Amino acid sequence: MQGDRIQPIAPIEPVLKPGHTYASISDKISDIVVKRKTTLGWFLGFGIAFSLTMVLFASITYLFIKGVGIWGVDIPVAWGFAIINFVWWIGIGHAGTLISAFLLLMRQDWRTSINRFAEAMTLFAVACAGLFPILHLGRPWLFYWLIPYPNTMGLWPQFRSPLDWDFFAVSTYATVSLLFWYIGLIPDVASLRDRTEKRLPRLIFGIMALGWRGSAQHWHRFQMAYLLMAGLATPLVVSVHSIVSIDFAAAIIPGWHSTIFPPYFVIGAIFSGFAMVLTLAIPLRRFFGLQDFVTLRHINIMAKLLLLMGLGVSYGYLMELFMAWYSGDQFETYVSLNRLTGPYWPIFAGVIACNVLAPQLLWFPRVRTNTLALFGVALIVNVGMWLERFMIVVTSLHRDFLPSSWGMYRPTFWDWSTFLGTLGLFFTLFFLFVRVLPMIPMFEMRELLTHREGHTREEQQKLAVEPEGSVA
Repeated sequence: MQGDRIQPIAPIEPVLKPGHTYASISDKISDIVVKRKTTLGWFLGFGIAFSLTMVLFASITYLFIKGVGIWGVDIPVAWGFAIINFVWWIGIGHAGTLISAFLLLMRQDWRTSINRFAEAMTLFAVACAGLFPILHLGRPWLFYWLIPYPNTMGLWPQFRSPLDWDFFAVSTYATVSLLFWYIGLIPDVASLRDRTEKRLPRLIFGIMALGWRGSAQHWHRFQMAYLLMAGLATPLVVSVHSIVSIDFAAAIIPGWHSTIFPPYFVIGAIFSGFAMVLTLAIPLRRFFGLQDFVTLRHINIMAKLLLLMGLGVSYGYLMELFMAWYSGDQFETYVSLNRLTGPYWPIFAGVIACNVLAPQLLWFPRVRTNTLALFGVALIVNVGMWLERFMIVVTSLHRDFLPSSWGMYRPTFWDWSTFLGTLGLFFTLFFLFVRVLPMIPMFEMRELLTHREGHTREEQQKLAVEPEGSVA
């Protein structure tokens, strides 16, 4: 009955609001780069982020002078903030690849408004993640020894070392992500080249456009290359973080030696990545007036996916506790009990509160369509996923098989300054990106408009020429 229908709490807009034309889409997105003046808010945000980046450079310089002894790592916790932050940052980058590549192959039109800055987020997160495996080497200036190149000493990397796995995984992921992002950017920088009036930006955009003229041959080659890179990038979502998880699972340390780690880490990476996409998308649509492109439908779908990944992460936590009990291994059981009741129990409590309880708010449509509440949930999830990495690394190491070698891990000032510095590096790069490049793909938004109008005409023609019940 009509009265029994549940009315929506807030209207959910379509992917692209009616009333847009090719010109209006191009004008609104390109004007942010070529015509809009830089605001005071941008300068303030960039200044804070750049200051933190300078803190990172100072911390790295002091690390080069003094060595890793300035960090809180020691025996038995030989892995500290460096590995925690590496896993956290590489996980954040996964949502960008998933949104851009996988959803492109699945022909999901809602990805169109958010894929460009999600791809950029991936690149910047991978740049921050790649610093930590190098910095924790002890002699970071010799990092190129990880590369299997012919040398006079006849030395080769130890391919059974997780460190070498990380090198190949991160470098491959960064290369494919960069190529995928740049290929998708070519039609848009060509539009900026034709729209800007200043000589230097026009020259830079012209070089980046690689001679793009929008011919049929150009579009054919572009579509083939774009789909090919999407096909290459999609398996990396699974493979890269699976390799990162095997860094832990290959060890015999209780709490790490588990076959559930690859899917557990992949789901957690996508979970934290979607949280970061929401953390960036909500302020962007507010400060740049992009509500016509990043609609509440996009926000609602990402909130649902965040909830889904949160349920997967919660299942992983439950399986960890169950397998520790069901295995009958006293060391595995002790690790779980130590996380629950040991000296680091507040970390475990924070993980459950942030990653299990907070996402349950997303069951309610009022929360999913309230950008302020959703922004708060996304921030909480980001904090919770960092705490989860801390829990996995530290609580599995600080009490091992021998009570005589037990110890506590306490991060130092330089641990925190390096971590905060990478946050500054990430947001510095992101502020520069939104100022000098289109954050929403203009050509894909125009294609979306074409498809919407084309489907309407096609449906009208079918109704006019096809008899009822005919098989197309």
